[in-house]
Amino acid sequence: MKTEPKASDARSFSLADLQSLIRTMYSSKDEARGVDGTFMWLMEEVGELAAALREGTPQELAREFADVLAWLATIANVAGVDLQQAVLDKYGRGCPGCGELVCRCDLSEKP
Repeated sequence: MKTEPKASDARSFSLADLQSLIRTMYSSKDEARGVDGTFMWLMEEVGELAAALREGTPQELAREFADVLAWLATIANVAGVDLQQAVLDKYGRGCPGCGELVCRCDLSEKP
């Protein structure tokens, strides 16, 4: 039986651990809200991150990055997506555009 990750165990905290932690804390609320409602919360947090990037303190910036990542994990949970596997599938063998570990795509391209 897998034990739930502890947020303070930073050295071994993976994307899978984040999804599990968020699922444990919020799954019933998240499922009731659904993907659409949860997406709106993510967009609010992205706006707060944008403001922190412009004029926030380092501590505010760190909190907003954490909020955006947590809401992304929430949407992945509600949508049934294993976020860690999705990232590995897309980026685990290099840039999805050029295939290189260090991207060599032109700056005008979106890999």
